[in-house]
Order: sequence, then C-alpha cells, then structure tokens
Amino acid sequence: MAHAVTLEALRVLEAIHQLGSFAAAAEALFKVPSALTYTVKKLEDDLGVALFDRSRQKAVLTPAGHLVLEQGRAILDAALRLEDSIKQFDSGWEPKLRIARDTVLLESPLLSVVGDFLGQNRPVELSLSEEAVGGGWDALQDNRVDLVIGVTGELPKGSVHIRAIGEIEFVFAVAPTHPLASVEGPITAAQLRSFPAIVVADSSKILPARSSGVFESRQVLRVDTMRSKIQAQCLGLGVGYLPKHRIEEALSAGRLVLRECELPRPNQMAYLAWRKDDPGKGLSWFVEQLAAQDWRLVSG
Repeated sequence: MAHAVTLEALRVLEAIHQLGSFAAAAEALFKVPSALTYTVKKLEDDLGVALFDRSRQKAVLTPAGHLVLEQGRAILDAALRLEDSIKQFDSGWEPKLRIARDTVLLESPLLSVVGDFLGQNRPVELSLSEEAVGGGWDALQDNRVDLVIGVTGELPKGSVHIRAIGEIEFVFAVAPTHPLASVEGPITAAQLRSFPAIVVADSSKILPARSSGVFESRQVLRVDTMRSKIQAQCLGLGVGYLPKHRIEEALSAGRLVLRECELPRPNQMAYLAWRKDDPGKGLSWFVEQLAAQDWRLVSG
C-alpha cells in the first residue's frame, strides 16, 4: 500500500515553508517549480486538504499544512538518523552501543570517557546502565549490553573477552553513632547478627542471583545501588562492607568510621568484559579508553 505522505513530499513542504516560495524551494532542491507544484498538489489530493493558502503572494502553510510538516519533521529526522547509522555501520562504527557499569565503581571515569567520545561527533547512540553483583555478567549473557565495566567473581569460560582494571578493597565501616562504632577489638559474628545488614541486591534477570554478603544478620535491608548502601550506612541504618575507594570522602568527613571485623571480606579483581563477537570500532575504542582510566581502586 502506497502512503500519501512520502519523504520527498515532506522535504518539498519543508523547503517551501522555509524559503517562502515554490521557485526558491525548487532552486534549493535542484528541481523545476512545476515538479514541486505537482508534488504538493498530489499530496493535497491524496490527503483531501489544502496545505498552502494560495490567496497570498507568499507560500503560507494552512493549519493542516502546519500539522503535516510538524509531525513530518520527526519522520525526516528519523530518516536522517537511519542514513547516518547505515554510513556508520558501513564504516565499522556501530549505530548503537550499550554500556553497563557495576554499581561498585564510581561513575565519573565512565562519564569522562563518554564526554571524549561525544566530542568526536559520531552519530552513535550510547545507552548507559547500572548493574549490581552478578548483574553485569547477566546483562552480557542476555545481550542487554555490549560492554560491562567492573564485573567481579567467577569468570565465564570461553564466551567473553576480559580486561582487568584493578582490585577493589572492601572495608567494614559504620556510622560514628552506630553501637558497633564504640566496640573495642574485632567485631564478632555474634555482634553483627544483632544489627541489620545493608545489602546491594543482585540485578540479574536470567542467571541465579548471587549474594555479596559475608555474614548473616537477623534483619536485611536490600538496596539497588552502592550509592544507596553507602547512604544507608552513613545514616546508621545498618552495617556491611563497602568499597574503600567509594567512601574516602565519607571517612574524611567523619560520616563513616572503619572497624576491624573477624569476618573479613577479601579484595576482588574487577574487569571489563564483552562478548567474543567481532567488535566494532566504537566498542574497541571504549575498551581501550576505559582500560586506561584511573578507577581509583587499590591497584591496576
């Protein structure tokens, strides 16, 4: 079924509206005026409405003409984006790139790299998301993302490329007003069970959920992000281990204090990970730039 409104017709309407006359629009579009007159007349006949007020010397859109052009601009913009995407794809640049950051990492290094990429003015649509615990591996396996930053734990075999970006140090920290802040000596498992544990929930959708906790507690408060966990512990709502590089400011300001715990949490190596498909130029660029970033971890 042929549609009355075509890209060519919309381009003609836009040119006539912008330049004010059929003659000027024809010159700009490298066409003869009669070709534009025919295009507009055919569109008017097909739609059953007048698009231009022909009682005036200058070409002026009718209300119906304004409606067609206003909504048609979205179609023209979409067509332009499609053309750009095809050109990018042909040149090796992906039209879209989806990047997930594990919530344990700071966001600023990623945004710095994104800013550099946007400065190249490439028509690549970027999508940024946040995952937690095993959610990064899950998103990669489920094809929800192309690249994930900060995944930890057991590595999948054979299906992904990885690049280490540093080792995360976890420390036990509580609010200075929390009862455990005044305990002398290492905090015991029995003492921990008396207070709510603040836990970041696994964001996995298809893989079995993992637990990042190292101790059991009578009460558990699950939050979606590391930012929320840090805020909750600063407010004294509960206890738990935190990545040291994320709480340096809170420690300096006295909103959190470090305490020794008899149930230590070992450091974890963090990785960039992406599937073993042929990477496009955008993915390859991001891998190299993100791997070179200072993620302010223990070691890189």
